[in-house]
Amino acid sequence: MNALRLYGRYIATSIRSQRQYPASVIATSIGAFAATITDFIGIWALFARFHRLEGWGFAEVALLYGVVSVSFALADSLTRGFDVFGEQFVKTGDFDRLLVRPRSTILQLLGYELRVTRIGRLGQGILAWAVGAHLSQIGWTATSWAILWFAVAGGIALFGGILLLQATLAFWTVESLELANTLTYGGVEAGQYPLDVYARWFRDFLVYVVPIGCISYFPVSVVLGRASATPFALAPSFGFAFLALSLWVWRVGVRHYTSTGS
Repeated sequence: MNALRLYGRYIATSIRSQRQYPASVIATSIGAFAATITDFIGIWALFARFHRLEGWGFAEVALLYGVVSVSFALADSLTRGFDVFGEQFVKTGDFDRLLVRPRSTILQLLGYELRVTRIGRLGQGILAWAVGAHLSQIGWTATSWAILWFAVAGGIALFGGILLLQATLAFWTVESLELANTLTYGGVEAGQYPLDVYARWFRDFLVYVVPIGCISYFPVSVVLGRASATPFALAPSFGFAFLALSLWVWRVGVRHYTSTGS
């Protein structure tokens, strides 16, 4: 409970600091919305021309797109500390301070900053979700919504785990982290389309290695009636398993940390 209280204070402080510059927050949020909504417009244009994609219509893909976008926007807003870990903590030696404090390093990095500006990306994800839910010719029930929100929770865990792995790489290198970006932003792009459009080896990668398909394709397929409710409705659990693995790798990285001596 003390840790949760401390995290709440971290978040409140972060929000207050960003409220000092409201024009910047609003402009950045609008820019994020405009930059990401063009992707959704591109999907609409694709289906306006071809109508179906491996049996999937625009409404179904819009729902898939919305679930992934909402998951990533929430994960991205919560994990700023991991995103800048190499530059802000390892290279400068500030990570030493986190180690001597009587709190978990994970908690301190989670509380580094809550990016309010990610509300722009979150807004376009909610818009896509709403469009998909409105146009889909299915009966929406409490179970359907529960499955999708479980998928969002699993997605937050998965993308948080990917960003945690990216931060862990900084214990060995603080420069060449573009490989991790292929899993974050590249994973978001891949997860916004049904797995049916990809080659077999890539589908396997998105299910068994980095389980993005488990937090998007499978639960959405269940809601749309394309798959049975069991076990695909439980597929987002693999997002939490991926996060648990990432936390173990993080602990290994911490043991190999060498201070800058600053």
